Amino acid sequence: MKIKSHIPNAITLLNLLTGVIGVIWVINGNVVSGAYFIILAAVIDFFDGFAARLLHVQGELGKQLDSLADMVSFGVLPGMILFQMTKVSTTIEWLPYLTLIVPLCSAVRLAKFNLDTRQTDKFIGLPTPANALFISTLPYFAIQWPEVGTWLTSPFFLVGIAWLFSILLLVELPLIALKFKSFSLIQNKYRYALLAIGLALILLVGLAGIPILILAYLGLSVVENASS
Repeated sequence: MKIKSHIPNAITLLNLLTGVIGVIWVINGNVVSGAYFIILAAVIDFFDGFAARLLHVQGELGKQLDSLADMVSFGVLPGMILFQMTKVSTTIEWLPYLTLIVPLCSAVRLAKFNLDTRQTDKFIGLPTPANALFISTLPYFAIQWPEVGTWLTSPFFLVGIAWLFSILLLVELPLIALKFKSFSLIQNKYRYALLAIGLALILLVGLAGIPILILAYLGLSVVENASS
């Protein structure tokens, strides 16, 4: 077998390794570091698919391996972030375990994606990387706006977030995919709007802007669905 056929899978394994290390850091109490590991994993996740297309070595093994890596980086890791955040903010021992709905629904979302042939120009349900980015940057949002940070990091709110976004992972809701068939402004106005909002938020408030960006992503997707 040619060496080039192993390159995309090796990149995918870096995604998996990033997620595993992120989980270790979060378990050791470095919750805010989880966002950096998820961002790094998302970048690596992009490049493994890019490499597979560039080298013309796309295959079933790479597809399944990618989902397994994503399960750790975008399923287990955000679940552990919510678990740890809830654990330190409550004395109710069983409450943090309710946040583990996130990795469970992430697993179902990833399995459905592998089987769903509809998700070519749109996603059906919230993609796991977007969900992971929202969850992992909540601590930065709370730090940036301390006036809402108290309730934002309350245990019952965190459990509510876990369940609400787990539902969004599985709901039959078409969402924008940043896949450009052309660069037409009219045909891609919602994609360009999303990119502009994202750039503005990152420049203004850094990682604290990502939860707002994900909410804008959901909102723009609903508007696009309603207007189509």
